[in-house]
Amino acid sequence: MADVQTDIAETLLNELRPGLSPRVLAQIPPLSEMLAQAGRIACHGVGREGLMMRALAMRLFHLGCDAHVVGDMTTPPLGEGDVLLVSAGPGDFATIAALVGIARDAGAKVACLTAEPDGNVPRAADLAVHLPAQTMASDQGEAASSVLPMGSLYEALMFLFCELLVLDLAQRLDVSAEAMRANHTNLE
Repeated sequence: MADVQTDIAETLLNELRPGLSPRVLAQIPPLSEMLAQAGRIACHGVGREGLMMRALAMRLFHLGCDAHVVGDMTTPPLGEGDVLLVSAGPGDFATIAALVGIARDAGAKVACLTAEPDGNVPRAADLAVHLPAQTMASDQGEAASSVLPMGSLYEALMFLFCELLVLDLAQRLDVSAEAMRANHTNLE
């Protein structure tokens, strides 16, 4: 059984490599710059993508950014100079499309992480970041390519990409690991 697990782990690492290629990582600086210039940042995604966006919002807060999660009671309104950062792995979710419209009408910029850059949500964004990975839009039939179920490969790639984004943003904002740690909650 251990050999089977090792084989699956190797396959998974090989599946993640295209999502961490130089072409994909070249998308970090423009997104990092957008976030560095933002007044407020609101993060949103649905399902497990939403969990990854919550993790990113936490790290943005640790960096000292005015970061929030859409739907939380304390999320302020967005407007001019702010950024709505969403994930739409399959390219379109009606709820995310509606939030993008609200943010844009209020004058905020929109950035979108996606596996389907031709989808409605990424096309409506000011900046679309293409993370090439299987989502629930491509997990069946001949389109299925991952050993992981449904959109797990995209969600794993989101986490890794966002951690690299945080490192870039920390350097851009000149925030040390110690300063980030100082912003971590003590209520655990």
